[in-house]
Amino acid sequence: MEIRRDIFQAIADPTRRAIIVLIALQAMTPNALAEHFQTSRQAVSKHIKILTECELVKQQISGREIYYSLEIDKMKEVDQWMEQFRKIWETRFNQLEDLLKTMK
Repeated sequence: MEIRRDIFQAIADPTRRAIIVLIALQAMTPNALAEHFQTSRQAVSKHIKILTECELVKQQISGREIYYSLEIDKMKEVDQWMEQFRKIWETRFNQLEDLLKTMK
């Protein structure tokens, strides 16, 4: 049975968020990623596996190496979900700004 992972479960973990930040700029191998963490390569591989299952990360084989890179389109799902809150925050900040102006 295949486990269907949720994008938000994947990004809830600080290590996985750090991996996303690292591979957002350039594709990296698991060994290169592991160098950035004080944990085992196996632990980093488990995080990569979860990110891959959520389709946030894609892999590309080059010779004997596997490079992982960010799946930008999948990150757009997170952005779309956050957009609803961004609008609420902007409205509230604008209301606060108006209130502060009237208090001056």
